[in-house]
Order: sequence, then C-alpha cells, then structure tokens
Amino acid sequence: MTFSPLALAERIIAAADREHPADTVLRQKLKAERGLTASESAQISAAVFAYYRWHGWLREEWTVRDKIQHALELSAEFAQKPESFADSKLVARSVPGWVKEELEVSAAWARTLQADPVLWLRARPGQGRAVAREVGNCKPFGVGLLADTLRYTGKSDLFRTEAFHAGSFELQDISSQAVGLICAPAAGQTWWDACAGEGGKLLHLSDLMQNRGLIWASDRAGWRLQRLRRRAARAKIFNYRVAAWDGGGHLPTKTKFDGVLMDAPCSGIGTWQRNPHARWTTSLADVEELGRLQQKLLVNAASAVKSGGKLVYAVCTLARTETLKVVEAFQQACPSFRRVEIKDPLRGGTIPEGQLCLSPPEFGGNGMFIRVWRRD
Repeated sequence: MTFSPLALAERIIAAADREHPADTVLRQKLKAERGLTASESAQISAAVFAYYRWHGWLREEWTVRDKIQHALELSAEFAQKPESFADSKLVARSVPGWVKEELEVSAAWARTLQADPVLWLRARPGQGRAVAREVGNCKPFGVGLLADTLRYTGKSDLFRTEAFHAGSFELQDISSQAVGLICAPAAGQTWWDACAGEGGKLLHLSDLMQNRGLIWASDRAGWRLQRLRRRAARAKIFNYRVAAWDGGGHLPTKTKFDGVLMDAPCSGIGTWQRNPHARWTTSLADVEELGRLQQKLLVNAASAVKSGGKLVYAVCTLARTETLKVVEAFQQACPSFRRVEIKDPLRGGTIPEGQLCLSPPEFGGNGMFIRVWRRD
C-alpha cells in the first residue's frame, strides 16, 4: 500500500482533542511511524497545522481529507498573496468570537496568526556569531545581549545538530528571552523560578548569572522537572535546585529570594500562531479559571521575596483577565510591593511603570505580558 501523508494527518486530527493537543499527538505519531523521511514528516506537520490554522474557513459538511486539502491551498495562497485576504475576514475567522471579550483582535495580529511562526534561538553568552556560522541561516536580532538572539530561517532539524547537543544554543522564543533579560539576575544572587516547567527560562537566568549563585526551580509536574534536569545537564548548568510545589501557601523552601519569577500557567493565547489547535479548544471559562489560579500563585510566591527583592510576573497571553486583572488584584492584596522601572530589552529605553506587553506582529515572537514589582 502506498504511504499517504494526508492519511496519517487525518489520523492525527482524529486523535486530537482538548485532552490530547494536536502538537503532542503529532510528535507521538511521527515517532511511532517508522521509516518516515524528513520530507514526509514535514508534509504531515504542515497538513495538521494548516487544518487548525484555517479552521475558520472550513465547512462542517466537508470530509477531513477535503478540509486538509483546502486548508493547505489557503496556506499556500496566503504565503504568496497575503493581500488577497481581507482584514475583516481574517479578524472574524482566525479566532473564536469570545476572544474579542478579552482583547482587541487587530488585523495585524490576525495576519500573524495565519502565517508560519518565526523560529528563535538563544545562543549561550557571547556565542551568537559562532552559532550563526555553524548552524547557518541565522540572523542576530541586535547587539549586546541581543547579539545572542538569533532568527533562524532554515529547514534543518536543529535538535540533531552538533551545536545543539553541545549545549551551544537553546530554542527559545524572543519574547521568552525578553522575560529573562527583564529579570536581570546578578551573579551570586538567589532566585526562584516558581513555575519552571521544563526549564527554558531557568537556563537563561543561569546564563545571565554566569552559572553562579543559586536558582530554585519548582513545578507541580514531576515529569517537567525531570526534563529540566536533562536540559540543564546538556547546557552544563549546575547552580540550581529542584523542588515540587503545588502552588499552595506551603512553599518548597523557607529561603527569601533576591528575585522570584512567576511564569504562571496561562491560556497561551500569545502562542496561538505556533499552536493553532489551542484556538479551538480554549474557552472563556478556561481564561477565567486561570485568572483565579494566577492570582493565588502570585500572592503565595510573593511571600518568598526578601525586602528590596524583585517579583516578576510573566504570562504568554494578552487576555485582560490573565494580565491587567491579575496585577490589579495582586496590588490590592500585597500593597508592600511597588512597581519598579525596567529596561525594555527589545525596543530600548526604560518603562517607569514596570509593565511590558509584547505583541506578536511587532517582533515575530509570542504575545507576552510582563509586570515587575519590588518589595518594600
């Protein structure tokens, strides 16, 4: 029987649902399917992502195969002639209607959602130029610390490169890199990455601290912390400790920190360009529930900040319930925390109010909201 990439894409879409995200199912199916070429894997991935990216244009009565084929045609047309798609239709069809209750759906954001995402690398300190030469198809974003932020335009599987296995770079979105730069931890300080996940931001904090001082990393999922350990070992990062934390008032340590990063669980609306399936499985009720969780996590973690220490709240969403409403509630609950002036790492200059919102159309990264306080 002749192998059909579209047939496997159909099976992946059929297996994906709210509890089984399409990107996770895709990785599992591709890994299980032996003998796939790189070209076939790319075709399958393109078909699955196109299906969800153009979901708002697909008719319910069509077969899944017809929907995939039409989505791929729309994707190709948009790549060649984006001006042929009216702003009004992009705004209306790219996201569910409830999203407009939480944020402005601009034409610029809608166009970003329908385009292929940008792939960003973070080279280890001072290695930006060397990584760009070795990997190829890389362009530095800026100068100074941003010279190690690279935009990758190639097609290679970077996870298989020698530079990646040597720990010379990480795949990290530019907006996530901005979070670490705003934290600006100093060598020798003690920090807590309270919702560390698989450790992307922890590795950046450690590099900024020159692998000196100490970072506590916690998460409620043990499997994420196991992946953090593996990533840290590859990157030769050692100045950290791992501890489980369920987000409650009982903290994993009695240590008082120079800085706490609360990269809280969120709806991920800012990542919908990379994860189009989530557009159609996330609900307004999810956003409201997450807003309540974020408020609780932030208040609980704040108690670990020492006097004069810094508290950084970051979420890859732009929903008001998860951003402005959370920081307003926190300010009322914890009046001893004052907003602090921060440097804008991507645009330059300073932000007196200590609050930064990164929009996907501006830099080609995820949408990100960041707020910084200092404890009296």
